[in-house]
Amino acid sequence: MGFFEKLEGFKMDVLKEVGNIGAGNAATALSQLLDKPIDMAVPKVQILPFEQIAEKVGGQEQIVLAVFFRVEGDAPGNLFFILTPEAGKGLLHRLAGLVVVDEEQFSEMEQSALSEIGNILAGSYLSSLADFTGLSMTPTVPGLAYDMAGAILNYGLIQFGEMGDDALLIDTTFLEGKDEVEGQFFLIPDPESFEKIFIALGVPLQDD
Repeated sequence: MGFFEKLEGFKMDVLKEVGNIGAGNAATALSQLLDKPIDMAVPKVQILPFEQIAEKVGGQEQIVLAVFFRVEGDAPGNLFFILTPEAGKGLLHRLAGLVVVDEEQFSEMEQSALSEIGNILAGSYLSSLADFTGLSMTPTVPGLAYDMAGAILNYGLIQFGEMGDDALLIDTTFLEGKDEVEGQFFLIPDPESFEKIFIALGVPLQDD
């Protein structure tokens, strides 16, 4: 049985609460950054195998926009915030107020804005998880990629070395008035980080 499969009952509730608090903190930070009210829907939190990440965002060949980070500290790992190009443009237009000039390309200003939004999300979710576990976890400077989902994940493997077998998925929905924009946030702890996180959350590491 994998470590994540032991997260049943109240243990999954803890991860959902991490997502809820992280989303609340991110909404507050984005509202301050953009000087307008931004809400985030209660996120759906799910555990899935690493190889299913691409399927979740539309398949290996789906063109996506990804903001990615290395997590440093007591429980290192990798983070990906993944959007469809349409969602990325919608996020920039509806939330950040940027005028979309080219539907196919992202300008330097647009890339910078998306990286900053991803940075706020990463910091908010990691801070929430750190509060629950007492572990130090901080994101590095974000990178940005616009490519097929499979290629981006493979690049992550090359860049960061072997990734963990499982990912924590937080479905992220931004709300501004009646408009909403969806993205997906994946935390992939390194294999050696699993034990630290689960011990801190009080999860038994041995089968009964």
